[in-house]
Amino acid sequence: MDYKKVKADDTAITRKIRDFNRGTNNLYETVAILSKRADQIETDLKVELDEKVQEFYSPTDTLDEVFENREQIEIARFYEKVPKPSLLATWEYMNDRIYFRNPITTDNF
Repeated sequence: MDYKKVKADDTAITRKIRDFNRGTNNLYETVAILSKRADQIETDLKVELDEKVQEFYSPTDTLDEVFENREQIEIARFYEKVPKPSLLATWEYMNDRIYFRNPITTDNF
């Protein structure tokens, strides 16, 4: 998924608890789902950022050249503007874009 194109909120907003109970009927299970999904998103974003930064890495750069690398600065600024993984996971959950299942119950969502 291209997280940069998702229209998730940039800041946390107040939500109704009942909105989080609709898929699982258990708030704590929903929080666990959101936490795991946020971890997955954070890992994906970190890998993507590391790959882009590696393109500009040169072992012969001096410390001054590293701080002046405009491309790396622009990439970092872009990723700073991407919503936080927890907000992205919440957006996905609210828009029914997360697949989850509980192996104890027979209900699959």
